[in-house]
Amino acid sequence: MPHDVALISTVAAGLGYSLLGGFVAARLGLSPIVGYLLAGMAVGPFTPGFVADKHLAPQLAEIGVILLMFGVGLHFSLRDLLAVRRIAVPGAILQIIAATVMGGALALYWRWSPGAALVFGLALSVASTVVLLRALEGRGSLATPEGHIAVGWLVVEDLVTVIVLVLLPALAVPLGGTPHDIGLDIGDVESGHATILWSIGLTLAKVVAFLLIMLVLGARLLPWLLDQVARTGSRELFTLATLAAALGVAVAAAELFGVSFALGAFFAGIVINASDLSRRAQEEARPLQDAFGALFFVSVGMLFDPRILIDTPVQVAEVLAIVMLGKSLIAFLTVRAFGHGKRTALTISASLAQVGEFSFILAVLGENLGLLPAQGEGLIVAGALFSIALNPVVFGAVDRVLAGKGAR
Repeated sequence: MPHDVALISTVAAGLGYSLLGGFVAARLGLSPIVGYLLAGMAVGPFTPGFVADKHLAPQLAEIGVILLMFGVGLHFSLRDLLAVRRIAVPGAILQIIAATVMGGALALYWRWSPGAALVFGLALSVASTVVLLRALEGRGSLATPEGHIAVGWLVVEDLVTVIVLVLLPALAVPLGGTPHDIGLDIGDVESGHATILWSIGLTLAKVVAFLLIMLVLGARLLPWLLDQVARTGSRELFTLATLAAALGVAVAAAELFGVSFALGAFFAGIVINASDLSRRAQEEARPLQDAFGALFFVSVGMLFDPRILIDTPVQVAEVLAIVMLGKSLIAFLTVRAFGHGKRTALTISASLAQVGEFSFILAVLGENLGLLPAQGEGLIVAGALFSIALNPVVFGAVDRVLAGKGAR
């Protein structure tokens, strides 16, 4: 053809294959997510036939994450977020530390370097935004106390991951890596604690600045903008305004403040929540949330190389054990230790029994820094694919336990 159609073909193939895979999975009584993951494998580079653009697919999937977190923010108020801080903040930090230790210990057992063990453990410690929110929405639990705790937990994980992504380059040389691939000067890295403390301070300052701007300026500007557009009576313009608010704030948060797309979109939703138009904004964004959310799972499936099941099946099983059993147990015990009931503890533990988008980002950064071996990314992707596919099964088991014991 006379022009490049990579974007069009990737979107068309992603949506078409996800429709087919999701339909077959639903008819078999499985979660459509399983079908989306298989669709990703079908259009990925490790299977014959059409191969989607592996660079465009993750970017399209990121739009789904942005819109989904924006929608969650529309249902959330700042008061809801602060109400769960006593459990979400310490719980998320404890779970990240414990899961990192478990993953790191497993990597050391495989005779990987300490740097590789740290990156690998961190990658297994963070949950997927899309999977967690899809699971809560499917159960109607997003607006419940356990849903609020899960979202607050997710926000804390997001903030911790942002800090980790900033610190890893500064720690690359001490951990045995090489910072050249991302343009750092070795002298800067070797300056030691001062550089690390400066990185932490600068990151926290940017996050605080973003939050203050959103809560002071954004809380006035975004609702006013939607109100002015709504007065025109044009549904088309209101849809555009909603998407512009979600994507615009997400991109600005990432480019100007170093905050993730997802977190930026979440706070955009929170500040619009105070507006009377928040429900309408949610309805306008929902169709694109669903479409691009499916592309997220397709992009995960594209990364999976089935040969890893033949080459290292035991290691894949060990990774799954940490993700689905270790993390869940930690979350369950932590929530119970803070005085919450079994229902809340089981819901949170099931929500976190998977890994996703941030795990891939950490893995890629670890490889670029010379810390994580190539095998590490393959194991992380395998753990993500199987834990995501099995997450609905985990929730089904939780429902049966709660129904059978009448847990509160």
